[in-house]
Amino acid sequence: MNATPTPEVRDDAASEAPERLEHPWLGRLLFALAIVVALSHLYFNTLGTLSEVWVSALHFGMFGLLCALSVPMLRARSVGGQRLVLAVDILLGLAALGCAFYLIGFEDALYARGVRFSTADWIVSIVALGLVLEFARRTTGWFIPLLCLVALTYVAWWGRHVGGVFGFPGLSWETVLFRSYLGGDGMLGSIARISWSYVFMFILFGAFLVRSGAGDFIIELARCAAGRFIGGPGFVAVFSSGLMGSVSGSSVANTVSTGVITIPLMRKAGFPPRFAAGVEAAASTGGQLMPPVMGAGAFIMASYTQVSYLTIIGVAALPALLYFLSVAMFVRIEAKRSGAQHVETEEAPRFLEVLKGGWHFLLPLVVLVAALIYGFTPTYAAGIAILSVVVASWLSRNPMTPTVVMEALVLGTRNMITTAILLLTVGLIVNVVSTTGIGNTFSLMITDWAGGSLLITIVLIAIASLVLGMGLPVTAAYIVLGTLSAPALYGLMAHGQLVELLMAGQLPEQAKAIFMLAAPESLEALSAPMDAASARELLTLVPDDFRRQLYEQALSPHTLTLLLVAAHMVIFWLSQDSNVTPPVCLTAFAAAAIARTPPMRTGFTAWKIAKGLYIIPLLFVWSPLITGSPAEMLTVFAFALFGIYAIIAGLEGFLEHELPWWLRLAMFPMGALMLWPHGQLALDFLGLALFLATLTWSARAGRASATAQPAAGHA
Repeated sequence: MNATPTPEVRDDAASEAPERLEHPWLGRLLFALAIVVALSHLYFNTLGTLSEVWVSALHFGMFGLLCALSVPMLRARSVGGQRLVLAVDILLGLAALGCAFYLIGFEDALYARGVRFSTADWIVSIVALGLVLEFARRTTGWFIPLLCLVALTYVAWWGRHVGGVFGFPGLSWETVLFRSYLGGDGMLGSIARISWSYVFMFILFGAFLVRSGAGDFIIELARCAAGRFIGGPGFVAVFSSGLMGSVSGSSVANTVSTGVITIPLMRKAGFPPRFAAGVEAAASTGGQLMPPVMGAGAFIMASYTQVSYLTIIGVAALPALLYFLSVAMFVRIEAKRSGAQHVETEEAPRFLEVLKGGWHFLLPLVVLVAALIYGFTPTYAAGIAILSVVVASWLSRNPMTPTVVMEALVLGTRNMITTAILLLTVGLIVNVVSTTGIGNTFSLMITDWAGGSLLITIVLIAIASLVLGMGLPVTAAYIVLGTLSAPALYGLMAHGQLVELLMAGQLPEQAKAIFMLAAPESLEALSAPMDAASARELLTLVPDDFRRQLYEQALSPHTLTLLLVAAHMVIFWLSQDSNVTPPVCLTAFAAAAIARTPPMRTGFTAWKIAKGLYIIPLLFVWSPLITGSPAEMLTVFAFALFGIYAIIAGLEGFLEHELPWWLRLAMFPMGALMLWPHGQLALDFLGLALFLATLTWSARAGRASATAQPAAGHA
């Protein structure tokens, strides 16, 4: 099985950055530097004992140098201009590396002076900030650098001129620069640590898997599982993107690596070209939702919530599966409607043959999960899994040679350039948010605007995520939006749980003590069940200062942890919508380029197919899909599967056969019965029975129509 080369992963505007023309020596230099960077990070994450700030500085310096050499400052047409640009870029790359070594060499001297800046400190910190903003401009466009400049100048200058809740007295430029670079915060803070540890290790793991030939195996396995069904090539796109997403965690990488195979297959089977591109874009978007990698989101979420990475990927599995099945439902309906065939020009391989030839590709994933369960940190688990890829390849016909191993190191490093620069830059924004307290202000504003309504809060977050996604990659959008709005959403979800306890009259005694301090007149009412309005009115008597303590006393730590994860998961899912939502939907545009369809129309098709992005997060809030017991989670999953199918049938006006208008409208209340959080299992079964009856009628109508058409043709 031949290895499938994977293009450089860029989830953003970097795909439009000017490319460096080939120089005889530059390619070899980049190849060598990429190997050094990869081996250095493997050392940092396994055996190294350097301080985290030093490693973050080296991370910036190394990837700054790679970015400067890989992505030119501007496009020059003449040979002399190209040489001048290359010379300037070399100097900028070396300057980034120099800034890193300066911090390592003179950090103690800075603290010995009482954190008073010398002339060199001023120069180095300004140069470091300027360089990271310039590298961000090259790889992600102008939006992020401009947002960083607005944030930094707000802290140091114009914040003091703003009235109201957003006013900020201001800090000196010396303090701002210290907190941005030399102090180990900002661009070298927690986001940078996530970048050089979790994110890099798993991107490197994905590069090793793909370079070993796992990409071909995944696509062939998907063809075996789905290729023989009606509309099989569409299912191949869905399943291969799901499997590939568990490796790469990148929607654009999924699209360009699997789409070049699946989109032509879908078109050959009879799917409309625009639908084929939309399916690939929607399915590839799910790559960042599929454990174990989930882009960088799982690691950032684990850092924000202080919940284990294993817990994050555990609760993310069922929702991700539900999303991919929702995309497959669109494929099934379109296959029946357009008459797409299941046959292909080449016979689909047999499952056992493919599994026999590539079962060893599954071993690294097993090793990864086993290492996490055993108790290894995610970085050590990723390191062990990387070694297992090499060892497992020795069981195949094409074992990884030293040359292939070096190519995998280079591929992982080059795939990391854009992500590393992005995370380093976003760290500046996160630092400003934490320094100024604007995150708490924004959360309070969301709560105030929503009037305590969870639904309106989610709608506001969805709108904000879409607006941010027009200029930010999805990872950056999640970081910014999670920092600003996760506390508000978490507070409202915990508030809802508390209302349910009061309605049932089951408030723990230790929580009643909070009411005794804040509202002693309410103690008598707490001993009996009450209606929702009375429960909410009682909670208004508790001051905001006591609210967090009340949550901690009334709800178990396990419940609070899962509520926090659910709040972040809602924001993480909604931040993915910019991949498939016009006017800026890069994943859909990439699929449109492969299918040669109009980009914007393809974007609207992908947006329709990716409806699970908007429906499933509602289940995180109002159902136990994430916060419940395994039995509750599976129950919600089963009914949600049919509920989403009903809604999709209503949107498409088709099931197994075309639906009359009145039955098409009836699909929506059927789906709502199975999705709505009414808490009554009888209503769920009623919706399921009605839907299955409709599905049976539609299947019979479809068979009757198929039988009648050949008879009419014969007559």
